[in-house]
Amino acid sequence: MINNRYILRRRDHLADQEELLLHETLFHNANGYLGVRSCLEENPGGFRSVRGMYLNGFCDIIPMIQAENLYGLANEKETMLNVLDTQTVRLFAGDEAFSCFSGECSSERVLDMEAGLSRRIVSWRSPGGKRLRLQITRMASFVIQPLFLMQYELYSEDYRGPVRFESLHEGDVRNYSNPDDPRLARESRQNIRVLSSGVDKTGASRMVSETLRSGLRLASLAYNSLASPAYNSLALLAYNSLDTGYSGRFTTGASRIQQELCAEIEPGQSLTLSKYTVLCDSIRYGEGIEDAAEQILGEALEQGPLGLYAAQKNYLRNYWENCRIEIRGDDALNQALLYNQYQLLQSVSRDGRGNIAAKGLSGEGYEGHYFWDTEMYIMPFFALCDPPIARALIEYRYRILDRARENAALLGHRSGALFPWRTIRGMECSGFFPAGAAQYHINGDIAYAVINYWLLTGDIEFIASKGAEIVFETARLWLDLGNYNNRGQFVINDVTGPDEYTCIVNNNYYTNVLAQYNLEWAVKLYALLKARNLLKELEDKININEREIADFTGAAKAMYLPYDRSLGINLQDDSFLDKKDLDIAAIPAEQHPLLLHYHPLFLYRHRVCKQADTVLAHFILEEKTSPEAIRNSYNYYEKITTHDSSLSACVFSIMASRLGMLDKACGYFGDSAKLDLFNLHQNTRDGIHTANMGGSWMAVVYGFGGLRVKEAGLYLAPIIPGAWEGYEFCIFYRGSRITVAVGPDEFEISASPENAEGITVFVYGEPRLLRGKLRGSIPALK
Repeated sequence: MINNRYILRRRDHLADQEELLLHETLFHNANGYLGVRSCLEENPGGFRSVRGMYLNGFCDIIPMIQAENLYGLANEKETMLNVLDTQTVRLFAGDEAFSCFSGECSSERVLDMEAGLSRRIVSWRSPGGKRLRLQITRMASFVIQPLFLMQYELYSEDYRGPVRFESLHEGDVRNYSNPDDPRLARESRQNIRVLSSGVDKTGASRMVSETLRSGLRLASLAYNSLASPAYNSLALLAYNSLDTGYSGRFTTGASRIQQELCAEIEPGQSLTLSKYTVLCDSIRYGEGIEDAAEQILGEALEQGPLGLYAAQKNYLRNYWENCRIEIRGDDALNQALLYNQYQLLQSVSRDGRGNIAAKGLSGEGYEGHYFWDTEMYIMPFFALCDPPIARALIEYRYRILDRARENAALLGHRSGALFPWRTIRGMECSGFFPAGAAQYHINGDIAYAVINYWLLTGDIEFIASKGAEIVFETARLWLDLGNYNNRGQFVINDVTGPDEYTCIVNNNYYTNVLAQYNLEWAVKLYALLKARNLLKELEDKININEREIADFTGAAKAMYLPYDRSLGINLQDDSFLDKKDLDIAAIPAEQHPLLLHYHPLFLYRHRVCKQADTVLAHFILEEKTSPEAIRNSYNYYEKITTHDSSLSACVFSIMASRLGMLDKACGYFGDSAKLDLFNLHQNTRDGIHTANMGGSWMAVVYGFGGLRVKEAGLYLAPIIPGAWEGYEFCIFYRGSRITVAVGPDEFEISASPENAEGITVFVYGEPRLLRGKLRGSIPALK
């Protein structure tokens, strides 16, 4: 029984170093701008730790060596940086330094997802017999995003004597590396240097740092204060001894500043060190990074910890209300789902200058790169629960649209834009083009996200100013990429679909059907903007015209979508059925994922899928094929899919729900929802799997809830697993908050505020007018 589903608790088993790495990820603090791994504050050394502090979008450019440097191959890449270490705080009781690896120690981690805080609770008996209790609270503020706050509370059970805190502001940091894992950087480099450091008149340590190649700058401030119940808060100035028995002094170096804070403690007495860190980068604050950091620190100090905690809790109260989801009857699954939602908020950039990295801000897996994951697995959550964030994510893609045009030209295209497969600030960072740059479907993914945002919000101003330009430029790329064959079909050759075990193929179904959708909507948006007199500015800017629109229409109508009549399935690509079978069941578990144990060419020659590909296409664009083809394709591809990608299980769950296969839907959903919290892939130590987290939410809303977003409106077809007592979720549609509550036999759909004209909602395919509430029975599965 979980008493509070918003509270996650885990014991630290200190002899298990893999678990400590896992907890660094699971209990990290982030707010979409900055992220800090939950490393041991005392930094004891002697074991593997990824001691990281990151900023969304803050990166440097490093070499990427190609053995054969052919034209157009990427030879450098962007990489997210570990920018600083201010989480290190060492405690000394007399001459004994606290370490969880010395004396007798018990340690527990707590994540409070309603308060937006993490805590480390420690009971320690030193080798010399001193008994102390520690509670270390951390917060990355959602309200003041450049702020990271730590409070280090010390309680003495029986010790009387001096205590000393050593609080570090370290600028000489490096990134983690692992040459044996292709998902991590191969080597550790020094990519950021400290330009200046010192202590200002307020007692805050300050640094200005700069990347080596990208030219980005960062201003950081760290401010410490010490308090006890006898004193509200005492800010300590450099080299100042205070009447209260507290004292503090700084030791400064070129890239390292340490502040010592000393006091006396009695049995039964407590002390609290509050440490404020402010980080302002030149991406957001331009040339004024130092002034901005100083101003933000002043605002934080004025509010104090209690005010900052209250603001954090209020922010999250609104968040949880807007994205409410609950499963009744399975506490563990319910908590895993909430954890995933919380991590999505911690990971997402809200300012249009960043995106969502594959690992969020929790670790260095995939080097902080952004992928198609955002648009297809994460954007639906925000578009339905927090539309302004979805808009900001599209703004980021618009911000790098010129770089996408340059990328298209580099790959030989005469028009259009091709978004990079993996990137941070617009550079193509994929070193292995068969499974990287060849994944042209990213263009369709991004266009799909823009269209989905339009269907849900009706935000015509945004479509006119930014969204339509993305859709038009991606549509242009399809025309240049594809061609008409001798049968009059529009075909797209030499691309890679979502399945990275099948690369450089002709007519990948997923790619082709998304290209068709992209082209169709380019035509629709052109007509829409023209009818509303909103097209002129865009016509002048990119020279979109009626002739080009006619070309889009022709290519969309002639698009070739592979289909095999004998099997009744949509083929993943033209050659898929010509390949060898691979007995997946005979491959031992220790040889998964296959990408770490088999040469790519071996995988490419076999009929094996890493993840959902055609099945994903059938989820997002079910109207493009027949119900029979959807069912047949699911049954066919399920047998040959390894699910080595974290992006797979959620899609198979959604489509199993769509097909009435409830047991399979529940099994895949459990694998998706619990992936990180239960470390099912044994690699969460490198960072969370943000796309899967969005996918697990989709498995409830799009899967069991049967939601589809179409031009005609919202479609809902709720079903319920037999083991559940019920479930509920909230979404936004055209300004209305819609709540769907499902019980064992009945459902209720309600809208707030009530709409006098009503909202047309298709329930089990039948149009219903939703004004206040709709109720009905859940039909039996066929």
